[in-house]
Amino acid sequence: MDQDTADQSTVEPSAAVPSTADQGAAAANPLAIDWIQLQAQAEELLAQVVQWAQSPAFYAQGALIAAALVVAWIFAGVVSRTLRGRLALAEGDAEASAFKRGLTRILRLVRPVLSVFMLGVGVAVADASLGQSVIVRLAQGLSVVALIYAATRAFFDSPAVHGFAKWVVVPIALLNVFGALDDVTGYLESIQVNVGNIQFSLYAIVRAAIFGAVLFWFGRLSNDSGKQYIRSRDTLEIGTREVLAKLFEIGLFVLIFLLMLQIMGINLTTLAVFGGALGVGLGFGLQAIASNFISGLIILLDRSLTVGDYIELEDGRTGTIRALNMRSTVLKTFDGKDVVVPNETFITSSFTNWTHTDPKQRYDIELQVAYSSDLEAVVALLREVVASHPQVLSGDAIPEDERPDAEISGFGDNGVDILIEYWMDGVDDGRNRVGADLNMMIWKAFKEAGVEFPFPQREVRLLNPSP
Repeated sequence: MDQDTADQSTVEPSAAVPSTADQGAAAANPLAIDWIQLQAQAEELLAQVVQWAQSPAFYAQGALIAAALVVAWIFAGVVSRTLRGRLALAEGDAEASAFKRGLTRILRLVRPVLSVFMLGVGVAVADASLGQSVIVRLAQGLSVVALIYAATRAFFDSPAVHGFAKWVVVPIALLNVFGALDDVTGYLESIQVNVGNIQFSLYAIVRAAIFGAVLFWFGRLSNDSGKQYIRSRDTLEIGTREVLAKLFEIGLFVLIFLLMLQIMGINLTTLAVFGGALGVGLGFGLQAIASNFISGLIILLDRSLTVGDYIELEDGRTGTIRALNMRSTVLKTFDGKDVVVPNETFITSSFTNWTHTDPKQRYDIELQVAYSSDLEAVVALLREVVASHPQVLSGDAIPEDERPDAEISGFGDNGVDILIEYWMDGVDDGRNRVGADLNMMIWKAFKEAGVEFPFPQREVRLLNPSP
């Protein structure tokens, strides 16, 4: 027995202690992994876990977890049935649609919330009775992770948000639950990336990417919601609403940009050099962009254009303003096309705004009747026909100078020239094709009254006719 013991004592240290060559290799490569020592630590940890798993405290905590989950499941069923009853009472009420949608989303979170709460009660019971609550706390942490993921799925319909929660938020939460988050961040912090004279850690890059994605997503969502809220205020003029919406958008993205600089650890005082370089760039390469941006602010402030105005450009293109952006203005034509016009165009060139101050417009129709026609009867007939159109402004409530009128404008080679003038509330194009309707109505009225449209008549004379 003594000899065997001596043999064992001489063999075991050689297997447990690394050789001189291994120690030299480890010193040469600090990141090298000592697999023998790691295996020994893993075996020791496994032995402790097995021994602890056989203790009464382990089974007691497992029973507490099971009891907490069962109680949470029972209470979740009761609460869900109550909420579903409220949902059934609201059925058929059009005004309660938002309430029903919110209640349906909340129903998905009842069980995870109650599980977290009951496991918290289990932690308190375990600490009071057993003096330890490691397993129960671990189960509560996993329940919190499940609650975060369920809330993301319930309240956000975007696949991008679901993917971000699945691949970023949940792994970070799991690392925090198992106590490995500090180790991972420390390892990422130790990896340095050099870009010229600037040094970044891998942790800083990952942190900037994660918070940047969250900030820009939140900024876009806030921008859309904020502009929609501002534009829905009917007490403000349309131009004022557009100005406030654009100022809100600019201020929001400037704030996000400053927050990103703080997250990346960039001192704001270093932006002085960047500002000088940006000024030079605006003076040369970005001159057109800066001009359009400033022109857009001028347009919004002086209220010369608003959404819904009907615009005619110098080149003859027309359309209704659909959007006023920071760089350009979008005109929607009546044939469904969008014309993107740089904002500088409205500052440096002339244009016609048909409906900015008054949507009422005057139009005219020119035609000829034969010289043999009864002109007084024709004029009266034309006034009656034009006034009968529902979109033409007519009647005693309309000022006399805006009522439909027909008059002789001249005498042509083939007939008498008649000019018809009428006013309408809107632009005579697209859905408001009043001119085309009036032409058809005049044709039918002339046909029934026997009024003739003239046609060219020529007299041919033969000089020195042959016998």
